[in-house]
Amino acid sequence: KPGEQKHPKEPSSLQCMHLAVVACGDRLEETLIMLKSAVLFSNRRLCFHIFAEDSLKPEFERKLKEWPSSYTKKFESNIYPITFSVGNAQEWKKLFKPCAAQRLFLPVILKDVDSLLYVDTDVLFLRPIDDIWHVLREFNSSQLAAMAPEHEIPKIGWYSRFARHPYYGPAGLNSGVMLMNLTRIRSTRFKNSLIPGGLTWEEMLYPLYQKYKNYITWGDQDLLNIIFYFSPECLYVFPCQWNYRPDHCMYGSNCKGAEEEGVSILHGNRGVYHDDKQPTFKALYEVIRDFPFEDNLFQSLYYPLQSKFLDTVHTLCGRIPQVFLKQIEKTMKKVYENRVIVYLGANHRY
Repeated sequence: KPGEQKHPKEPSSLQCMHLAVVACGDRLEETLIMLKSAVLFSNRRLCFHIFAEDSLKPEFERKLKEWPSSYTKKFESNIYPITFSVGNAQEWKKLFKPCAAQRLFLPVILKDVDSLLYVDTDVLFLRPIDDIWHVLREFNSSQLAAMAPEHEIPKIGWYSRFARHPYYGPAGLNSGVMLMNLTRIRSTRFKNSLIPGGLTWEEMLYPLYQKYKNYITWGDQDLLNIIFYFSPECLYVFPCQWNYRPDHCMYGSNCKGAEEEGVSILHGNRGVYHDDKQPTFKALYEVIRDFPFEDNLFQSLYYPLQSKFLDTVHTLCGRIPQVFLKQIEKTMKKVYENRVIVYLGANHRY
């Protein structure tokens, strides 16, 4: 079956969970807080693939080296320049936000990586990446990527009301969290509106952009919606708790999965970590940012979070604090128990 063989150049891919992010402009701090949330809770080793403007590269290297060794040994990081393999680089750079289109080229650039989780810089992990990584095993033989819907209620969703191009499903997709089997992406011919016989991922990107560029608003996310509109069988759809955004609570709570299980991945789009429009999102960002790496998780992360949340109960998102706290509490209990067991086990030998 396509995609089941491991890439011969990468025997370590079984041990390593690959995480990619694209950082330009003023996104350095946000990206580092996202990487910190990934390292705090994950169990298996992480491989970071950071695509950044040249001016940010030394800063990333310096800041990551400052983390304590108990955490730096949990990951390796690679920093790449921004590059576009087909079409006009300046055009791609101007698509939506600076450099955002880079994510479209990950299957082409990371040729030795079998599978990958791409996230936007404004994402925070509230549980181990291991849990979303396991979704790769749930893909059927035709699925090669996973994303969550852009909205849970089509009649108030952006795509269903305003889009002037094809999009996936009843409400479109949000590409801020995207799990990809790159091996399958590279070996698939995608159906499209250009050539009946299908095109490879790399062949398709620029002609597709040329055809729809006057109709797209959200850049690369719109292109992904167009791709999966023509090839819906290639997509696995995540439930909303894996890409939880202000839209899920600012019009009343509309993500049932988060109400039941808690938020797994928080996506603070619309700049909500940096203004006062959604204090619950900002509180989580600030608590993870300020957490001293080797402190007690409950004392220095969970309890400050609870007290910050008390100040947000007057807001729509703040009225449902359990949605934000449930999963992170569960995750921290597990991390704490693992550390205690390891500690007791070490003492027991003497």
